[in-house]
Amino acid sequence: MNRTAHKIRSSAAAGGIALLLSVAGFGLAPAALADTAPRPLSISLSAPAPAEIGLAGQPVEYTDTVTNTGADATDGLAMRFLLDGGAGLPPNAASLEYRAEGGSWQPVPLHYADAVFSGTLPGTFTLAPGASRSVHLRIGLPMGTAHHGDSNGGTDALKVRTSVSRSAGGAAAVKDDHTIAVDAPASALTGVPSSMTAGGAPAAFDAELSNATASDYKNLSHVLVTNTFATVEVRRSGGWVKLTPETTDGYAVFALGGKDSSVGAHTDTVTKVRLAYARNAGGTTSTVSDCVLVNAGANPLSGSTFCSRQISITVKSPASSAPSATASSTPSGTPSGTPSGTPTASASGAGPDTAAQLAKTGDDSSAMAVGAAALLLAGGAVVTAATRHRNSHR
Repeated sequence: MNRTAHKIRSSAAAGGIALLLSVAGFGLAPAALADTAPRPLSISLSAPAPAEIGLAGQPVEYTDTVTNTGADATDGLAMRFLLDGGAGLPPNAASLEYRAEGGSWQPVPLHYADAVFSGTLPGTFTLAPGASRSVHLRIGLPMGTAHHGDSNGGTDALKVRTSVSRSAGGAAAVKDDHTIAVDAPASALTGVPSSMTAGGAPAAFDAELSNATASDYKNLSHVLVTNTFATVEVRRSGGWVKLTPETTDGYAVFALGGKDSSVGAHTDTVTKVRLAYARNAGGTTSTVSDCVLVNAGANPLSGSTFCSRQISITVKSPASSAPSATASSTPSGTPSGTPSGTPTASASGAGPDTAAQLAKTGDDSSAMAVGAAALLLAGGAVVTAATRHRNSHR
């Protein structure tokens, strides 16, 4: 076959294919046959993220906005998220939600791998030229669920990357990176004496709870932790109210403001406390500290836990009159504990002498102080650990 015949047959074959596609309803312009690559996306993204959130607190709201800056409508767009708080966060630590069209908050499913949380906003969206789409979000580090908080882990910063790409995936067309500071509630005791007399007058002091974070807190308990032979009262509505403790592993846990309470963002509260020890507790050493528990379970010292420094109190026998010294603390180790043979009577068995002294003692006005140290309580035994940034960031 000569070259002229070959060209004619090739042209005829090509024309036949085009005709077949046209008859079948698939007529294609020559440009479409020649160029199937997607056009570059011309979009912008504003994803400011909150400046701060509270560890184990409620999520904080913010808004992401995607704008089509091009002259053509976009394909379906997908919004993706990466949350990195370092290896110190457990798999149940993070939450991300979006507000659906009906106004309800729905979760963005998150996948945890290699200490990073990743997720995609459900569904896709398209944008006409010049149009914008605002996505209302809220982000948090709940560290578990209600009454199942995780005591293990923490961080002082959460890195958030937001990106937008075609729904088919691939490289991000636009992205925005932000770092969110992470803080936690703090508690402190002021005015606690270094020594007391068993069966004698109670000591009055202040217990402060400070939530300097941008997160509200729910299922929070501000507790006083001491030994089981103690009696504790708090000042409420002009009178003193005796608290009933929960006990675990030889410790008594008193909920100063009630169990599972709510605390607003940027809120400080002070509770007036009176402490007394049973008459048969003389000759021992006790410890006292206050803690913030979030989402505690059946164990009164479970959940996400933040504690002030421990203070040692010498409990003298009734006949002892040794002078009082400045209160000592154990900020970096296990408490001094209760010596062998220490009485284990419950607070309800404090006896009439202690009850009478509690009824007579007045209020004490000590200066407020914010405690920044944090402890992790495991199974009732107080163990020192860093609350924020327990592990190094990635």
